[in-house]
Amino acid sequence: MSTIISVKGLTKYYGNLLAVDHVTFNVFEGEIFGFLGPNGAGKTTTIKMLTGLTYPSDGTAIIGGYDLLKEIRLIKGIVGVVPEYSNLYSELSVEENLKFMAHLYHVRGERLNQRVDQLLKLFRLQDYRNISFGKLSRGLKRRVTLAAALVHNPKILFLDEPTTGLDVISARNLRRLLEDLRGQGITIFLTTHYIEEAEQLCDRVAIIVKGRLVALDTVESLRKVVGDAQILEVMFKSRVDKAKLTEYFNGEIVSFHGDRVRIICKDFGEMVEKMLKFSKTFNFEISSINTVKPTLEDAFVKLTGIESSWMLLEKGVK
Repeated sequence: MSTIISVKGLTKYYGNLLAVDHVTFNVFEGEIFGFLGPNGAGKTTTIKMLTGLTYPSDGTAIIGGYDLLKEIRLIKGIVGVVPEYSNLYSELSVEENLKFMAHLYHVRGERLNQRVDQLLKLFRLQDYRNISFGKLSRGLKRRVTLAAALVHNPKILFLDEPTTGLDVISARNLRRLLEDLRGQGITIFLTTHYIEEAEQLCDRVAIIVKGRLVALDTVESLRKVVGDAQILEVMFKSRVDKAKLTEYFNGEIVSFHGDRVRIICKDFGEMVEKMLKFSKTFNFEISSINTVKPTLEDAFVKLTGIESSWMLLEKGVK
């Protein structure tokens, strides 16, 4: 595989705060590259540096053959950016927004009209072309924002938390669009704090925590870091109390999904017995106990030691 993004020692300080700490990685042409981590990990800052929105404190990158520090104008011509919050104009229609963005990238004349029509069809937006952007649903706004980032046929697409705040159907549709774009040969750099999303979409995943890369590999290889440990999944008949579970297991690595709990353990029998005692002590009735295959989330917990419930808190699950 050929490398389309090569990052070396990229660093960003905000005053005394080290937001991105000398990160180094490569992105291959045509892949979906996941940049995974909790809020505040440095994901958005990295994208801002790579797309010329903020200047690195140290380090550099080569993007599409161009030097980040010397040729940022050329880089902007080959990348598209979908920020976490839309940068389009509420009062303009969908078509007007697309044409405005096309003009910024010097797409003119018949080529402009053809490209706008092509994007409206690709993103199933024909019925909304004359509707003001501000009147669209959140899911439709994300589709229009993604279409606007593609008006100039970029080689690389940067997406910052693209499905944040979307309902399940809209998020699923957006993920399908990203897979279609990869099929067209576009390289996608995707930041997310949703581990399941990265697991479904990404060819490789980099995990960043507090500005530092802690892992980078394929999803399958990252799963293997769990090793011989077993994953115990316990389903309760009601929502489990997170505080009581955390206190009872006293430092055990636990992930919470409402009425579902996953624990990395080496002794299955011992952990089952401990879980049954917890259930009896606090009157949380268990509906099932199973062993399951390791997921990317389990690997994240193993690699970082960070309790994975932070992802659920981001989704509004307490």
